[in-house]
Amino acid sequence: MARPILIAASILSADFAKLGEEVRAVDEAGVDWIHIDVMDGHFVPNITLGPQMVKAIRPHTAKLLDIHLMIAPVDPYLDAFAEAGADQMTAHYEAGPHIHRTLQRIKGLGKRAGVSLNPGTPTEALDYLIDLVDTIQVMSVNPGFGGQSFIDSQMLKIERIRTMIEKSGRAIDLEVDGGIGAGNIARAVDAGANVLVAGTATFQGGPSAYAANVARLREAR
Repeated sequence: MARPILIAASILSADFAKLGEEVRAVDEAGVDWIHIDVMDGHFVPNITLGPQMVKAIRPHTAKLLDIHLMIAPVDPYLDAFAEAGADQMTAHYEAGPHIHRTLQRIKGLGKRAGVSLNPGTPTEALDYLIDLVDTIQVMSVNPGFGGQSFIDSQMLKIERIRTMIEKSGRAIDLEVDGGIGAGNIARAVDAGANVLVAGTATFQGGPSAYAANVARLREAR
């Protein structure tokens, strides 16, 4: 079941002093989703944005807000992110013992539910979750920092998950996050990904370059 190819701009690479302007700029440049990385300094070695920042961003775009929750525990914060304006919340398989319940809660809040797999997590982790999710995210770097290089072994994981999705018969997006740029986006799409998270590749060069950056990514796929 073919899914549209989408570009998700990761605002981790944006100018945080001008975040509303940056979100409007990449929206106008033609990205499909706004990807917001939430880090807690515990599950990953960095601290970033919380629900209040999501709430502040929401008025600046009508595009889907893709909230990547790199936090543990996850469940106590789901309601706050939903109320802040999240359209999709993606929780890590590795972040706690009750990922099934987490995904159920996200769906119960009326939001799209995603599950993320770290580079070392096997595809079998999805066996009893695939009926719940709208998006499966493959981490192609170890989460916690932007600007890392793509881990090549994750291409095989993308291929395997694409096969699982096709067998499920469900309309599930397959998102790849980390180290995506014009040099590898075509390989990721060929492997089966249809949502490409691009931070540095979207935001490099400042606002005057964003439209060209997004066009370059679309042409490369």
